[in-house]
Amino acid sequence: MNGFIPVSRADMIERGIEQLDFVYILGDAYVDHPSFGAAIITRVLEHNGFTVGIIAQPDWHKDSDFLRLGVPKLGFLVSAGNIDSMVAHYSVAKRRRDFDAYSAGNKAGKRPDRAVIVYSNILRRLCPDTPILIGGLEASLRRFAHYDYWDDTVRPSVLLDSKADILMFGMSENCIVELANRLRAGESIKDIRDVRGTCYLCPTVETPFGAVECPSYEMVSTNKEMYAKACRIQYDQQDEVYGKTVIQRHGSMMLVQNPVPYALTTEELDEVFSLPYMRAYHPMYEKEGGVPSIEEVQFSITHNRGCFGFCNFCSIALHQGRKISVRSEESILKEAELLTKMPNFKGYIHDVGGPTANFRHVSCQKQLKLGLCKGKKCLAPAPCPNLEVDHTEYIDILRKLRAVKGVKKVFIRSGIRYDYLIEDKDDEFINELIKHHVSGQLKVAPEHCSAQVLDKMGKPHIEAYKRFQKKFYEITGKIGKEQYLVPYLMSSHPGSTIKDAIDLACFLKENNIRPEQVQDFYPTPGTISTCMFYTGLDPYTMQPVYVAKTSEEKSAQRALLQYFMPKNQRRIIEILEKAGRRDLIGNTKECLVKPDNEYLLKQQKSKQSNSKGNSKNTTSNRKGGTSNRLGGNNGKKAKKTKR
Repeated sequence: MNGFIPVSRADMIERGIEQLDFVYILGDAYVDHPSFGAAIITRVLEHNGFTVGIIAQPDWHKDSDFLRLGVPKLGFLVSAGNIDSMVAHYSVAKRRRDFDAYSAGNKAGKRPDRAVIVYSNILRRLCPDTPILIGGLEASLRRFAHYDYWDDTVRPSVLLDSKADILMFGMSENCIVELANRLRAGESIKDIRDVRGTCYLCPTVETPFGAVECPSYEMVSTNKEMYAKACRIQYDQQDEVYGKTVIQRHGSMMLVQNPVPYALTTEELDEVFSLPYMRAYHPMYEKEGGVPSIEEVQFSITHNRGCFGFCNFCSIALHQGRKISVRSEESILKEAELLTKMPNFKGYIHDVGGPTANFRHVSCQKQLKLGLCKGKKCLAPAPCPNLEVDHTEYIDILRKLRAVKGVKKVFIRSGIRYDYLIEDKDDEFINELIKHHVSGQLKVAPEHCSAQVLDKMGKPHIEAYKRFQKKFYEITGKIGKEQYLVPYLMSSHPGSTIKDAIDLACFLKENNIRPEQVQDFYPTPGTISTCMFYTGLDPYTMQPVYVAKTSEEKSAQRALLQYFMPKNQRRIIEILEKAGRRDLIGNTKECLVKPDNEYLLKQQKSKQSNSKGNSKNTTSNRKGGTSNRLGGNNGKKAKKTKR
């Protein structure tokens, strides 16, 4: 018997299962690793005494594919996978991708667009009386009426379009166990309306009392100001301490979001990571070359969840939440020892991180009682005076991991919040980070240099990055290592003009940064930045925000970040000419780009034209002067004649 969750009737028979409690319909290939939501949910259900099977990437053109494990006793679970299916399928330019790292052989096309909606509607048609519970990132971030970049319109809650019974948002371990127990106890899915971390639809007459109402689907789909107001209301209630039930009318139905789930305690998180994951893709994918998405995480350790950094373009605040949950030191070391026993482990732990690697504590003690500050950020535009910075525990864990027998090196590759790190009055962590945990390059995310753009991103101003950069290279030089910072940068974020993009290009040149890859802002569902992109308004100030929307301007901003590439030379010259920044075209060190032949020829013609014009003007002036003199004499004669 293999240790994977059942994926076939043969697996069920081998385990003596006639009918499963749950069947999980999944948009990704099946990978049994705790970095994959489907693996966690199925293992948690199994751990709590439920039988569950997985149908990964069913052929949505064949009804039979959805029923190959039979009809479950308690319900179908539906998820598009680790990322939104539209993001998986399309680039920011809306071009169809020809790869999919979450599919076997990196092959695209193994799931439908809007997978949650497609899968759920098929199940509803085939099994009208069986409960359907949707979850995962796609469902979570589309739980309210939301702007859809690919349709360029506001779509209703995915719960309405999917015809599912209930939506689980955020991290759903406790939520799914409570729902499963109540379904097994005989409760109807229609009557379960009080579970934290769930959304449901009900007739408006059944709307619960005491809820916070945001503008309706009808209002936000026709009025951008109402959309921005709805966005703020939804975010303001995403706190486990003070967050209330949120409602949003959809025609004759009311969407109800119960309060957010409580962040898992250390003991609960330890239990989740102690479950018997196979830590690999299912063997059925071997003939196709395996599933690429396992490669980066197979020998990585997740030690935390949540992020109080709260960047506006990031979905973590709406999905995992801002409160930090952490695993115990014992749990982390136990996983490291497990990794060393895996046959293909080479001695390198690729990452010890999470959404933000160096967060091991809440940002301040006040939030434990009062919650995280509504409408404010802990690190931006400057660190909050109440921010508590402490890397002591993280340092201790990393030291013990380095000492585990069989471990040669421990790297940190998930995001380091340099703005948090640089506020640490003790340099012990940054010294250890640079000495032991950087694999030649450390990825950090300043994103931009313009203060007005960074404010719209919810990021700290560039001075924080400059301080970190200076200290990083000073320490790197002292220990005699050749290591580099690799900054993540974003073009065309709401608030960014061509002028800002030019300023960023100048900053990159000044700091000798040559990014090989840059990310054009991608308006994914549910984020504050996407709200700005769609409405042209900042939902927290209701002030207008400049948005680059044409493909021409977006590509121009992106090209400026790679001004140094020969293929971009002509384009950069055209952009700078149009922006009136010819001072940045030339051969001096301050210039962004050297003039090409076309520019030089144009300049030469312009000089010649000016020269001829000046010559004509000089002749004309001389003639004009004579004429004036003659005119003056004639005038005098005329006056004499008159007299």
